[in-house]
Amino acid sequence: IGRINSLKSVKKKRPEVIIALTGCLVDSRTEELERRFPWIDLFFPPQELGPLHAWATARGIPLPAEPVSLPSSQPSLTAMIPIIQGCNSFCSYCIVAYRRGREKSRQPDEILCHVQNLIKHGSKEITLLGQNIGAYGRDLPEKTDLARLLALLQEVDGLQRIRFLTNHPKDMDRSLMEAIAHLDKVCEHVSLPVQAGDDRILAQMRRGYTARQYLNTIEEMRSVIPNLSISTDVIVGFPGETDEQFAGTVRVLEQVRFDRVHVAAYSPRPGTLATRKYADDVPPETKQARLQQVEALHERIAAEINAPLLGTTVQVLVEGRHKGKWSGRTRTDKLVFFTHRDDLTGQLVDVKVEKTTAWALQGTCQR
Repeated sequence: IGRINSLKSVKKKRPEVIIALTGCLVDSRTEELERRFPWIDLFFPPQELGPLHAWATARGIPLPAEPVSLPSSQPSLTAMIPIIQGCNSFCSYCIVAYRRGREKSRQPDEILCHVQNLIKHGSKEITLLGQNIGAYGRDLPEKTDLARLLALLQEVDGLQRIRFLTNHPKDMDRSLMEAIAHLDKVCEHVSLPVQAGDDRILAQMRRGYTARQYLNTIEEMRSVIPNLSISTDVIVGFPGETDEQFAGTVRVLEQVRFDRVHVAAYSPRPGTLATRKYADDVPPETKQARLQQVEALHERIAAEINAPLLGTTVQVLVEGRHKGKWSGRTRTDKLVFFTHRDDLTGQLVDVKVEKTTAWALQGTCQR
């Protein structure tokens, strides 16, 4: 919504610019969105291109019959590629399954061609995307899975790194763990949302696992994948969450010690099961206090995780310049800043770490 609001000034300065919005915010009833955001020209639900084609045809704007994925004239070094749309999980707080529909995977050959085109036009790292990426391939006529797709993309010349997100704990199987461990282009970083650490709350969220099952998955991942970094998502203040239940979430965070935690306070999403079934009864001030407690805990743990990197050398894919320093990320998704006189954009460089914080590393390039 913040991004949509920022486009209001663009439309005012350049009224000829056409702005269209799709995604989980949009369903077939767009009247309220049209009222809230009158500077947007067109709203259409994800994967439903009919309204876009009708709108364009009425204005004499030619569009292809099917969506086409092409690299831009100035492609990103780190490109993102959707490989599966939709979700079959129907978590009670989430609108994705309703707005994007059931899981639908792209064919491996199509993805391979897309990746090859991106590499040809300058990309070095790709991130495979899906609302539930671990389910990739199950719906295809010739069954495959994410591990086999990663092995296929491993062979692409010029591709240096592969990432993927977001995962559901129930789909983090041994074959995927082995792929991360043994395919040298696949980065040792996994996003695995836990959402809560109390079994009753997890059941009300319809997450499909207990806190102990989640912890067992983490333990297995760490036993298979050396130097693994893990990020997670947490929702605080879910309907009915007591202090004791929130304490269960804190215990999980303390036990796992995630490299990164994305935390949000629960808010009702119209159309979801949680909105229909549960009262939003946790006071806003309680939600905010819990959110701040998680943020403070994460900052302490992340700082402790990063501190031993002081004095070590890390490999960084240089993405660009920020406030006078070059920046990029390690294979484990640590943000790194360093100084150097030359333009190193797109290169893999070694950086000696001279300062660590919870949020980033700083150092000197070793060349």
